[in-house]
This record gives sequence, structure tokens and C-alpha cells, in this order.
Amino acid sequence: MAASNPGTGRELRSLVTAEGTLELSLADVPVPEPKPNEVIVRVEAAPINPSDLGLLFAGADMTAATRSGLPDRPVVTAPIAPAAMRALAARVGISLPAGNEGAGTVIAAGSTPAARALLDRVVALAPGGMYTEYRCVDAGQCLELPRGVPAVAGASSFVNPLTALGMIETMRNEGHSALVHTAAASNLGQMLNRLCIEEQVPLVNIVRKDEQEEILRAIGATYVCNSSSPAFMAELTQALADTSATMAFDAIGGGDLAGRILTCMEAASAKTSTGYSTYGSATHKQVYIYGGLDRGPTVLRRNFGMAWGIGGWLLTPFLRTIGPSRLEALRQRVRAGLETTFASTYTREVSLLEALEPEAYSAYARHATGEKYLIAPQR
Repeated sequence: MAASNPGTGRELRSLVTAEGTLELSLADVPVPEPKPNEVIVRVEAAPINPSDLGLLFAGADMTAATRSGLPDRPVVTAPIAPAAMRALAARVGISLPAGNEGAGTVIAAGSTPAARALLDRVVALAPGGMYTEYRCVDAGQCLELPRGVPAVAGASSFVNPLTALGMIETMRNEGHSALVHTAAASNLGQMLNRLCIEEQVPLVNIVRKDEQEEILRAIGATYVCNSSSPAFMAELTQALADTSATMAFDAIGGGDLAGRILTCMEAASAKTSTGYSTYGSATHKQVYIYGGLDRGPTVLRRNFGMAWGIGGWLLTPFLRTIGPSRLEALRQRVRAGLETTFASTYTREVSLLEALEPEAYSAYARHATGEKYLIAPQR
């Protein structure tokens, strides 16, 4: 074992109290000695993804958050509604680390050849608890980055890239040939566009602002529909007819967008129908909700026949279904395209301390497209 264990490091923690409040703080945590097949990673970059915010904020009202404590040890407190507290009973009183993924340099390793081979290498990893200065993990969880690729370029190597790849795999596995994606100008949405262009998969993008449409057109998107346009339903129906897209991945969740997509899929199918059925088109239409940008109810107005489905889709369960060998193949594809197909961009880079400043947590709590934050724990 290399004698490079720092002993302790700072970590961002999330706590739900019995009084119905969220507390975010920094804690000093011990860095364990690595076991034979483990390594210690000095974390240098960790993104704040929408999927991180559920654990981090626990559904608290961040618009009512307050900051107290010492300048170098602040505590951010925010109220949690009673209805949300009922779902949080299992984590009350438990201080939890946050951050799904990140990247950094291996500074210590156990005795196995696999662990020793990673010493001084820059690696990406997604074990959870990545908003921290140091992380001890099994060497098998690390994805070694190509020489010369910095940690910031590999920080988002798992959640978004594997989600984009997983969407296409799910599409093919379920017999569909084209996709629809909402909140499509996000980092993930842009990544999915580049991937679909490479894979020659027709993709219909749904955005809500003109500037988001311009972002996607600039990277080669063919079909972009603006949900705020008066002609949205007609334009979406035509795009679906042109692409034959019958599967959608919806990052919004709440509201009526999922139902509107199904309605337009049914209308697109009717354009090529040769007869009438009281049950609507026999072509199966599927919407998967994989995000919760809108936490309100999902509204369905059932005017899209009977051949349809709506359900949830999450990356981790999907990865379990494909098996280790296929997962490794996807990981290596991401590795090869980190600075091209799977490149990510960030609005702002903050330290662990800066992540608890009101300007920062207010910004990433908004889930705003194009405002992706990166935590740099070594700052």
C-alpha cells in the first residue's frame, strides 16, 4: 500500500431532522486504509445532476433555506412539508453523503495488481458519496481515463452517458425504431442528440424555449418541437409521423406533457392507418418517465386508443438487466467518447464550501436547463 492516505477529509452531508427540516453541512470524515483491491481517489470534480438533488435536498423548500454557522462550517437549513416527511421516515436522523459520480486521481492503493495499476491515474467512478475530498472504493468501480484527459472531462462519465446509451438500448430491446426526448437541451439531451446522429436513430426533441431550440439546431438536431408554441401539437404530430417514433423518455414527469405525446403518437399513426378501429391504433406507444422536473401529478387525457403504456425508467435497474459484460462494453464506449459524443459542459465550478452559498444552492435547485454545476472538492 502506498503511504498516501490523508487520514481525514471534508464531505458534504444531508440530514433530515425529526422536526421536519433539512440540514446541509460539511463534516470531517475518516479516510479508511484501502483493502487489498481498493484505492483512495482524491476527488477533483463531481457534477450536480438532477438525480443527485433528491437525496441532497430531500424535497425541502430551498426557496425558504437559511444559512448559519461558522464561515468555514456553514449549515444550510430548509423546511420540509409534512407530506414529504412521511416518505422520509427511514432517513430521519441519519446524516447521508451525496453525489452519485465524479472523477479524480488515485493517491493510494491496496496490494492487488488491479489496485496498484491505478496509482497516480485519473479515474471516473460512481459509487455515491462523491461530494467529498477523498473516496475509498473497489478498484473495479473505477474507469481509468485516457492519458491526458483531465478529471473535469471525466466527472460525468456515468449518469448521463449511460442513460443516453440505455435509452437507445431500451428502444431497440422493446422493438421501437425512433425516440422522443423532453427537456432536450440539457447536457443529457445534447449528448443523446450526438449519439442518435452517430447511431442513425431518428430523435424528436421537445423543448420549451426558443434559445433551447437554437442550441439543438446548432449541434445538428433535425426535429425540435417547442412546447410553448401555439402550433406545438401539430408540429409534434408531424415530427412523429416523419420519424415513426413510438417511444418517449420524459424528464418532466408532472403535468400533461406525457399525455400530449401519446395523443400526438396516436394522431401520427392515424395518418398512415388504412382503416378505423374504435380502440384506436394497434401500434404500441410507450412513454417512460425518468425524471421529476415537475413534481405535480401526471395528467393523462385518454384520447390515444388502447395500445399504450406509461411507466418509470431508472438507470440502475436497467444496468442490472444487461449484465456485466454489456455494461463494461458501454463503459468503454463512454471512455472513448468523453471529449466528443459524451462531453459535458458546466455553468459554474464551486468548492464544497461554495456549494453551500445561497447563490449556488438556489441555482441548482431550479433544475434550469443549461445551468449545470460542478463541485471541485480540492478547491
